[in-house]
Amino acid sequence: MRVLLVGSGGREAALAWAVAKSPTLDRLFVAPGNPGTALFGENVSIAAEDIPGLVRWAKTQKIDLVIPGPEAPLALGLTDALTEAGVACFGPCRAAARLETSKQFTKEICAEAGIPTAQAVSFSSTAAAQDYLRSKKAPIVVKADGLAGGKGVVVATEMAEATAAIEAMLTSRIHGDAGASVLIEEYLSGQEISLFAICDGETAVFCGAAQDHKRVGEGDTGPNTGGMGAIAPHPLATASVIDAAMARIIHPALAAMVRRGMPFRGFLFAGLMLTETGPHLIEFNVRFGDPECETLLPLLRTDILPVLADAAAGKLDRNVTLSWHDGASATVILAAKGYPEHYPRNVPINLGSSETLPGVTVFHAGTRKDEDGLVSSGGRVLAVNAVGDSLKSAVERAYAAVDSIDFPDGFCRRDIGAKALLTRV
Repeated sequence: MRVLLVGSGGREAALAWAVAKSPTLDRLFVAPGNPGTALFGENVSIAAEDIPGLVRWAKTQKIDLVIPGPEAPLALGLTDALTEAGVACFGPCRAAARLETSKQFTKEICAEAGIPTAQAVSFSSTAAAQDYLRSKKAPIVVKADGLAGGKGVVVATEMAEATAAIEAMLTSRIHGDAGASVLIEEYLSGQEISLFAICDGETAVFCGAAQDHKRVGEGDTGPNTGGMGAIAPHPLATASVIDAAMARIIHPALAAMVRRGMPFRGFLFAGLMLTETGPHLIEFNVRFGDPECETLLPLLRTDILPVLADAAAGKLDRNVTLSWHDGASATVILAAKGYPEHYPRNVPINLGSSETLPGVTVFHAGTRKDEDGLVSSGGRVLAVNAVGDSLKSAVERAYAAVDSIDFPDGFCRRDIGAKALLTRV
């Protein structure tokens, strides 16, 4: 099978690592890729948002399956264009990708399908939003309706913070068109779970659950980021929780999308809040999470490539289940100082002995190579993963690897997995 993987981050590096192990793979290409993906396939100089370029290249190279990593090309209609060109793609069409590109659309699906979620009201007027806000109490959540790179959600613990978020999104347009409308949403208390399913339009197969660490600072402080680390399996993702999430959230969502004439194929990422009354949907994403992907795939025993190919063809066996290794996995993101705001680029990186440590895999996220070697090129630079017999050993290995890397302008959270280890759940 000739495969084209689209994207250039840590998620794509992990997908390349997993796909490259498949006996069904003939050639793997990554567009545009990064120095890490080049270890597992051939990088191709086509931007992830260059839809015509990707389609032309896939047809010319007789690609059997395209696997989009990030959400942007899906929002731009990559799957639609590939389908029209006769190339299989494991990802939702542009209409179905609205599950991520419009939070208001997701709320409509939830209402139609009876999916438990937080109550929310949408606004495009600053004055109307602020007027509504005066009738509420903190904590409360303000969300940009569209794609904001994981940074469009403000969980306000004080009303002044919510007021400022509305001004920033609707008036100052800090997220551009993605913040042209916002949702003011009730605050759900509990622990968050990132749950994933592989979908073929009607059938969904559970693909793991992880605990993400979204905020930039230790103790879950500071602004939201694209993710500063993750652990798996999620300590609270029991069989009963997973069954409830699949039955009450994933399957009803797929059925609703079929009724609307836009069957969902691809990775469906359900961000859940485990409340006293069971899992509630926070939001959907239409791709594998990052850094959850780098955390879950090292635990996956099943060859993922044939499963993705079957799902893209709408032929996923509803009886198939994925097999997982025992033990635990932990990923620590090594980011550039200043992230998620302003940060330097082109800072030299020396991976040292990190890649030779037992159970450790270093996935490149924001890196590139110049004439002097490896340098940083983004906010989240490396995703350092480790697996172990226990969560404690996985976390210790991951931090040992981080400490062996020479990246002067890098930083990481030092409490990835700490809450789970402290509560021993």
